[in-house]
Amino acid sequence: MENTKPWYKSKTMWGGIVAVLAGIAGVFGYNLGAEEQQVVVNSLVGIGGSVGGLLALYGRIKADGKVTK
Repeated sequence: MENTKPWYKSKTMWGGIVAVLAGIAGVFGYNLGAEEQQVVVNSLVGIGGSVGGLLALYGRIKADGKVTK
């Protein structure tokens, strides 16, 4: 694999996290079906990307050095 991306933009990572949390929730009587899990994963990927973008902007604003090639 040569293409990389941050972990928070990976549907596989979020899918794994949601699957684990859904399993834990099932122990406590909550049931998340496959469709609900997919909605949660898609939402988390969008939120993760947005948060990552905001952190990048914040870091650039607070940085002391110039951006060069």
